[in-house]
Amino acid sequence: MDTMRDRFAPVVSRLLDKDPRVAVVLAEIGVAPFAEAARRHPQRVINVGIREQLLVGAGAGLALTGLRPVLHTFASFLVERPFEQVKLDFGHQDVGGVLVSAAGSYDVSAGGFTHMAPGDVALLDTLDGWSVQVPGHPDEAETLLRHAVGSGDERAYVRLSVQANREALPVDGERFLSVREGRRGVVVAVGPMLDNVLAATEGLDVSVLYATTVRPFDARALRRAVAGADAADVVLVEPYLAGTSTAAANDALSDVPHRVLGLGVGRRELRRYGRIEEHVAAHGLDAASLRERISGFLYRGAPVPVPA
Repeated sequence: MDTMRDRFAPVVSRLLDKDPRVAVVLAEIGVAPFAEAARRHPQRVINVGIREQLLVGAGAGLALTGLRPVLHTFASFLVERPFEQVKLDFGHQDVGGVLVSAAGSYDVSAGGFTHMAPGDVALLDTLDGWSVQVPGHPDEAETLLRHAVGSGDERAYVRLSVQANREALPVDGERFLSVREGRRGVVVAVGPMLDNVLAATEGLDVSVLYATTVRPFDARALRRAVAGADAADVVLVEPYLAGTSTAAANDALSDVPHRVLGLGVGRRELRRYGRIEEHVAAHGLDAASLRERISGFLYRGAPVPVPA
């Protein structure tokens, strides 16, 4: 199966052909897949070289001229390194654009901590007016890319990953999807975490919501799921920094006595980089670890059903 990033250049290249407002700005990474599009649209496919601050500044400048810029590089170079430019050039100037990252969290584990960005969504969460899309399958990535680029002049972040679920779901760029219903509590699985969450909750009497659009946070879907449960207990399973969305869940349930557990990538740096699967296990995001943590929180000492 191709990856989410494999879909990126073909999808955006077709958008370049169809919409004269769309422009692509790159910082050396990801240039080759846009070679043909650059020949067709030399004024709207721009490679600034290894200059990530300029990548963001140039993209915002294009937005000021009325174009719809799509900016792409690894998450650590797109959100963390040029954060001041993201804050000022897009936010302060109140212009729109689409940031499309790859290699978030530990996708390039062998590249070391310079190539890891588990805090990207949390960092963007400090700014106003950004939507955040976290697809869990290449088909969903294509849908959410089209949604983000076509969303007027809004500011959007699309987080691509090599981690993916086995099957795509019909995401719409707005709402959470209800995947499973139960009475013991609610588990929100974000993007590529869904398969492990479904395996972890097999046989448990819990509801599972699937989130690919995490900002704006779908408070209505969470409230609806909590209303159908016996306890307002919520577990968030995110493929980036643990606890990133706990404040959003708390705000959604501000008038309801509730508990929230945020699971995700830990803050401690893992210096023996290893493989992706080893990072998943080390952060407790594999199915077995998730089952222990989710059931311990939702069942609180009551007998936990054993999968058939």
